[in-house]
Amino acid sequence: MANDTKFIDGLIVQAPRDNAPEYVKARLWIKRAELIAWLQAQTGDSINADVKVSQQGKWYCQVDKWKPEARQSAPPARQVSPQSPADDFEDSTIPF
Repeated sequence: MANDTKFIDGLIVQAPRDNAPEYVKARLWIKRAELIAWLQAQTGDSINADVKVSQQGKWYCQVDKWKPEARQSAPPARQVSPQSPADDFEDSTIPF
């Protein structure tokens, strides 16, 4: 399998500073010109990415290229005629 890892140019992820509060999970460094150029080269309305840590401990951001599988078409909706009840029970049997 070929390595299809895709990084985001101009976006650098780093571990939080040692004295950062617990709620700080990562630091981002943005190189505006590089990031803008990279974004303009992309297609689609949005880009998903994951923040990861390499085996050597280096933090990085990787494009998440997961796409949901194509859905099969839904079965046709149940047809209800005006003279037949829509449900198999009477309203009087509902306890509320």
